[in-house]
Amino acid sequence: MGFFSFFSKEKKEVLDQGLSKTKESVFGKIARAIVGKTEIDDDVLDNLEEVLVTSDVGVETTLKIIERIQARAARDKYMNTKELNRLLKEEIAALLMENNTADSGSFDFPTTPGNPYVIMVVGVNGVGKTTTIGKLAHQFKKAGKKVYLGAADTFRAAAVEQLVEWGRRADVPVVKQNMGSDPASVAYDTLASAVANNADVVIIDTAGRLHNKVGLMNELTKIKNVMKKVLPDAPNDVLLVLDGSTGQNAFEQAKQFTLATEVSSLAITKLDGTAKGGVVIGISDQFKIPVKYIGLGEGMDHLQVFNRMEFVDSLFG
Repeated sequence: MGFFSFFSKEKKEVLDQGLSKTKESVFGKIARAIVGKTEIDDDVLDNLEEVLVTSDVGVETTLKIIERIQARAARDKYMNTKELNRLLKEEIAALLMENNTADSGSFDFPTTPGNPYVIMVVGVNGVGKTTTIGKLAHQFKKAGKKVYLGAADTFRAAAVEQLVEWGRRADVPVVKQNMGSDPASVAYDTLASAVANNADVVIIDTAGRLHNKVGLMNELTKIKNVMKKVLPDAPNDVLLVLDGSTGQNAFEQAKQFTLATEVSSLAITKLDGTAKGGVVIGISDQFKIPVKYIGLGEGMDHLQVFNRMEFVDSLFG
């Protein structure tokens, strides 16, 4: 067995295990929803709608899925409940493929030393933001990239200490200043150091406050403007980290942050400890912002590039 086939198998095992609670919950609910039924009728569709909504797929996305299932059942006259899982898998995959966002996450992509790819990471405290940064740094370094981290969440001493620890684990440098320093100054120093040392990737941590959208917007805009003084195209990516275990609250956080700043990609964490993994489907569909990464466990390699087809196949396969 070659390395890549082995790695693909290992990745699938991590994905399957990480989604196991959601899969068990969804399949259990579907089984109860269709007990005693022999065809996909209105009762089955109503029950299926409830299953998807309570699995945190979201109301709007659920209604789209139900409409597609209904149309498919009407077209294929002999469709029965035994085929419902396959039907769900096909229609959810088709729905996600029709979005305007392609699977775009990668740990290994072309870079130019001295002109690093800059990722600014945003998200509320407690969603796994700093942990995600550490795991990203590990994965990028494993792919052969020279990585710099910037500790621009200067409002919490613990945030800086946590990032420094993740930098140690991933064996990448962390640029920091004293607690209470200007976050934009930290971002500037990080980019200047990264450019001078021919780095490939820079990841900037930011404060996780959301109580004041105007204050948050001003702070993030200032960080962006200061980074552009070093690299005119920076940041190349504004990555919003969401906690998948919070279900519908993750939708609300996505709404608030997309209003406060221009979010270009998403990472959804903590999917291994929850039955709310359906939130990935709803967020991917509703926000038309690519989900680049998903967190499936505590290990350094448990942050995976999100692939819509693999995700749906694992959930309904």
